[in-house]
Amino acid sequence: MASFEYSPKNVFITLCIVGLFGIITFILSAATLGTLNRRFNSISSTTASSKPKLNSVLAETIRIDDLMNHLKQFQRIADESNGNRAINTRGFNETVNYIYNYLQNQVSGLKVKRETFQIRNFALAKDPILLSLINGTVKNFTYSSNLARSEFTYVNYSTSTNFADYVRVINIPNLGCTADDWKNVSGLVALVKGGGTCTYAEKGLLAANSGIRALLFYNHGEKFYSLAPIITRLRYNNQLPALFLSYAAGQALADAALVGATVKLQIELQNLGTYPVDNICADTINGDPKQTIVVGSHSDGVQVGPGINDNGSGTAANLVLATNLARLYQTTTYIKYKYRIRFCWWAAEEIGLAGSSYHVQNARNATVIGERLQDYLLNLNFDMAGSPNFIFGVYDAKTAINGTPSIALPGSTKITELYRDWFIKQNLPWDFRDFNGRSDYGPFLAAG
Repeated sequence: MASFEYSPKNVFITLCIVGLFGIITFILSAATLGTLNRRFNSISSTTASSKPKLNSVLAETIRIDDLMNHLKQFQRIADESNGNRAINTRGFNETVNYIYNYLQNQVSGLKVKRETFQIRNFALAKDPILLSLINGTVKNFTYSSNLARSEFTYVNYSTSTNFADYVRVINIPNLGCTADDWKNVSGLVALVKGGGTCTYAEKGLLAANSGIRALLFYNHGEKFYSLAPIITRLRYNNQLPALFLSYAAGQALADAALVGATVKLQIELQNLGTYPVDNICADTINGDPKQTIVVGSHSDGVQVGPGINDNGSGTAANLVLATNLARLYQTTTYIKYKYRIRFCWWAAEEIGLAGSSYHVQNARNATVIGERLQDYLLNLNFDMAGSPNFIFGVYDAKTAINGTPSIALPGSTKITELYRDWFIKQNLPWDFRDFNGRSDYGPFLAAG
């Protein structure tokens, strides 16, 4: 998800907007924990019940100054790290250290741990090659690091390849956003136009399941800025070679593919080893570890900006919720929840939900009580809890992607209703958002 371009004015305005409008979502997060504590026993029911009386004690501890202080620290970190907090940068590493140290030093009552995993690192060893053979004529497509002059570029997280022979190209219909679009393409090179209701990474997942040899995207050309090839990425664990073509090059190849066109690709990558990234999780000491509520947000940003809205806002919200709840637990008046709360900050969301995927996979294989997937009751995800667009979005469980385990749907529906009812009760504008798995709740949803 994109961040805004950095300028001092933009930072000031966005910080203010995040604070003023995002605070409502943060308060809802706090209220949600209190409400879920009382209502989880009926969460498997799909029948709407009366609106809950929200627990306001935790919500009332949320102060805008605390949220803004965290956001200012993330901005400072980005300023000192080439303007961003992307993984494999000083900015990301300092963000993780800031979160960890704050949880360790500012409050007791939380069990804090790092969860380290490796991300593969690589670079192009030499310029990629794309050749087409159409009606006996070979075309060598132009590659340049200057996208305005290039007919194609490399897709991040592509694999290496070197075709010995030309392979037939097939056009993927309907922008390639459903599994039906990828039938009968095994062994061929898929050509798919950009756009539609899915991301390039999601097209890549569908492509990987179809048995194709390689993947060629091309720009849709609907606007003047949609003509050149663009820099995009597949999931970090992708196993397909992939290139991205300009609109002109892609459309010409698509037209030729209707009567018969073949291509040959060469992509050579330099393996630079791996680098470590850290998830951080902080557990309440109280609460049943066999009944855990996971509250997550991703800690990384993209390379084009400081990531204050995406996802500094969610990171800050999670920090304030975690520390404020821990402080309340140290009082004698606040009733502790029956359930353990696990607050997590996921790494590498921007390259394909890597941190949350790693955590879910570990939970699938775990045998220790409290670490097993079966110990997780639900996952709340806060990705861009504050934003300058003034929209309060609620994931609509009815739009869960095909293949979502049926066991996950009743609880997801109940959470949707809880958020919907809260916004209605507070007389706030809101709208449904597609429940498409594009953020760190995706691996949890897929696991059921």
